[in-house]
Amino acid sequence: MTSARTYEVRTYGCQMNVHDSERLSGLLEDAGYVRHQAGADGDQAACADVVVFNTCAVRENADNKLYGNLSHLAPIKAANPQMQIAVGGCLAQKDRSTITAKAPYVDVVFGTHNIGSLPVLLERARVQEEAQVEILESLEVFPSTLPTKRESAYAAWVSVSVGCNNTCTFCIVPSLRGKEKDRRPGEILAEIEALVAEGVSEITLLGQNVNSYGVEFGDRQAFSKLLRACGGIEGLERVRFTSPHPAEFTDDVIEAMAETPNVMPQLHMPLQSGSDRMLKAMRRSYRQSKYLGIIERVRAAMPDAAITTDIIVGFPGETEEDFQATLDVVRQARFSGAFTFQYSKRPGTPAAVLDDQVPPEVVKDRYNRLVDLVNQIAWDENKLLVGREVELMVAEGEGRKDAATHRLSGRGPDNRLVHFEADFSAVEGEARPGDLVTVGITYAAPHHLVADGPVRALRRTRSGDAWAPRQGRAAPVGVGLGMPTVGVPAPLPDAPACG
Repeated sequence: MTSARTYEVRTYGCQMNVHDSERLSGLLEDAGYVRHQAGADGDQAACADVVVFNTCAVRENADNKLYGNLSHLAPIKAANPQMQIAVGGCLAQKDRSTITAKAPYVDVVFGTHNIGSLPVLLERARVQEEAQVEILESLEVFPSTLPTKRESAYAAWVSVSVGCNNTCTFCIVPSLRGKEKDRRPGEILAEIEALVAEGVSEITLLGQNVNSYGVEFGDRQAFSKLLRACGGIEGLERVRFTSPHPAEFTDDVIEAMAETPNVMPQLHMPLQSGSDRMLKAMRRSYRQSKYLGIIERVRAAMPDAAITTDIIVGFPGETEEDFQATLDVVRQARFSGAFTFQYSKRPGTPAAVLDDQVPPEVVKDRYNRLVDLVNQIAWDENKLLVGREVELMVAEGEGRKDAATHRLSGRGPDNRLVHFEADFSAVEGEARPGDLVTVGITYAAPHHLVADGPVRALRRTRSGDAWAPRQGRAAPVGVGLGMPTVGVPAPLPDAPACG
C-alpha cells in the first residue's frame, strides 16, 4: 500500500458513531492513508480508494440506506478493482456475514467492538483478495485510546462509557454495543486536559447513558464529580454531555451543573412518551411525574436552561389518549427542541413482535401534530430571547448570507444556534472559529436566532489561535497562546444518542 491511497468515512446515526468515525479516520491516517478531497463535481465516492460506512441500526430504513448506497458504488468498484469498501458500526454488528452475501463486492465488515482492526483488515483483504469479516462480541480496546482525526480546533467528543445496561423494548443498541463499560475518571480527565492543551475549548461527554457512569466501579455520584472536576481545567470554556436517562438522573448532577461555571445550562433528556402506560410497555423505568419533576428542579437551579428531548410516536398499543399524554408533557416541559420519530420495527427487539401495531396513517397524523406543537413551543421560547445579549462560540464555515447581510454562526451556552452579523467595527479584530463573541438577539425563528448589528464584545481563545495556522493564517501578534491544532468538529448527527 502506498501513502497515496485515499479514504472517505461516511457516518450515519448517533454521536457515538461520530466519535467512532473520528477514530477510524485517525487509524487510517496513521496507516498512511490520506483523506480524499471532493472533486469539482463533489462526487467523493467515485474517487476515494477506500470508502468506509459507519452504520446505524436504530431506524427501520437503516438497512435500505446502506444497501442503496453500496449499490451505487458497485459499478465504480467494478471499474476500479483496487478500490475497497468497508462496512462497520451497529448494522455491521447486527448483520455480520449478511452484508457480504447481499453485497459480495464489500471487502471488509467489522463490528462496534473492533474498530481498531480496520487498517489490518483492509490490508489482509487486499493481499488475500477476499472479503474479511471480523465481529467481536466484547470490547477489547476502548475507542478513546485509538488515534483520532478531528477537523475542529475547538470542539471534541470525549467518551466516558460505551454500552448500555437498559432493556428498552424498542432499542437494539444494548445487544450491539454490549453492557456498559466505564472509563476511569483520571483517564477521562487526562484526555480532556490534553485536548485543551492542543486548543480545544468545548468538550461533550458522551455515553449511551452518561448519568449511570460509575456503575461499573461502584460510585453513584461519579458523573457529578466528573462534571465538577471539569470545572477545574483551565482553558476549558464549555462542557456539555449527552445523553442522560431520566431514571438515573439525580439531584447531585443538577447541583454540579448549576455550580460549575463551564458546564453549560443545556440538557438533552429523552422522554420517548408522556404516557405512563407506554413508558411501562417501552420498559422505561420512570413515569411522567418523575420526568416532569426533573425538569422542574433543573429549571429551578438554572432558569435559563434549554431542554431538548427524544419522542417516539406510534409505539405498539399507543392510543389517542396515550398520545395526548405526550402532548401534555411537551406543553408543560416547553422543550427548546426535540428529535421526533415515527416508531419503526427493529428485528431482534421485543417491541417488534408486540400486538396492536398502530396503523401507519395514524402514526403519521400523530407525528405531524407533535412536530407542529414542538415547533410552535420552540419558536415561542426563542422569542423570549429577542433583545437579550448572548455569548456565542463562533462556528466554522461561512454562516448564512443574504443580499444585505453577511452572517457568521455560533452557539450560545444553551446550545441554541445563532446567525450573527459579521460586523466587528465595535471591537478590535475579527472572530475566528472557537472565539467567543457577545451579540444582541434581534429575531427568533423556530430553529435558530438572528443577531443583527455590530458584535458587542470579542474574546479570543486558544481555539481561535489553533484554527489560524491550519488555514495558513498567522494568529494576531500578542494575542493568545498560539497553540497547535488538533482535530474533529463533531458534525451534527442525524439521530440522537440513545437514552
